[in-house]
Amino acid sequence: MNHNTIDVLLTQPVPEAIDAQLVAAYQVHRLYQQANPQQLLDQLGPRIRGVVTGGAKGLSNALMDQLPALEIIAISGIGTDAVDLRHAASRNIHVTTTPGVLTADVADLALGLIISTLRRLGEGERLVRDGLWGTVNLPLARKVSGIDLGIVGLGQVGKAIARRAAAFDMRIAYHGRREQADSGYRYAADLVELARSVDVLVVAASADSGQVLVTADVLEALGPQGYLINVARGKLVDEPALVEALREGRIAGAGLDVFVDEPHVPAALLDLNQASLQPHRGSATLQTRLEMGQMVLDNLAACFRGEIPPNCA
Repeated sequence: MNHNTIDVLLTQPVPEAIDAQLVAAYQVHRLYQQANPQQLLDQLGPRIRGVVTGGAKGLSNALMDQLPALEIIAISGIGTDAVDLRHAASRNIHVTTTPGVLTADVADLALGLIISTLRRLGEGERLVRDGLWGTVNLPLARKVSGIDLGIVGLGQVGKAIARRAAAFDMRIAYHGRREQADSGYRYAADLVELARSVDVLVVAASADSGQVLVTADVLEALGPQGYLINVARGKLVDEPALVEALREGRIAGAGLDVFVDEPHVPAALLDLNQASLQPHRGSATLQTRLEMGQMVLDNLAACFRGEIPPNCA
């Protein structure tokens, strides 16, 4: 079926190959390119039947309410925390995600951040690039293999991190809503106790509940030899408390792919050598983004055929 009379709104760019398929099938409108987004919404809002967005960006209720014909919010990602699912349901709007395909990439990045942060790779690269090798001595780094690793959230991503960590002879423990006895890993019902018992704490939990998990108390328990890694959502960590803990040396370092108010990163973090920072790139490989994009296309097509999309949240 040719859907090119159907209007679809993009809130952010998608890979070229996916973009081309969207353009071939639909009337595509790019909110992210507009100097005056509201003008576009005033003109086209009543015609928009689908929205393609990212997990972190989502779709606000205020924007949703300007789209009276909306049938589907197709998220390229697994997080639904940036979409009000109840509000969408009250209007019979499908909300879809792209589960499964980004698990490996996010787990890979988590391991990359552990290695980068503990081995101080960012500092080493800056030293080489600045021509200071041989004149400046970096502090000795922290050994990665054999550490005690705590994982916050033993879902698909958490389990994938644990499998990779095992190859580095890490001893693995986890905290989550419930114990998973068949996992083979040590369960900690109390997150503060988990933080106290590990060298590195990795946040891989769902942010759908929206509550802060890594509080000042958790960071205090992690201690001056401990490291925090976050590949989930920035809002799961008390960001001001994290900045202060890093500044004051109350934790040893942090590897962060996500922040509370993206793309805005606390200025204090930029000057801290013990922080490894990434611009929310957990799933940002061409291969995975193409897979995610295909799932978005499949979800849209099913919806506009009058079917329940295959990946409803």
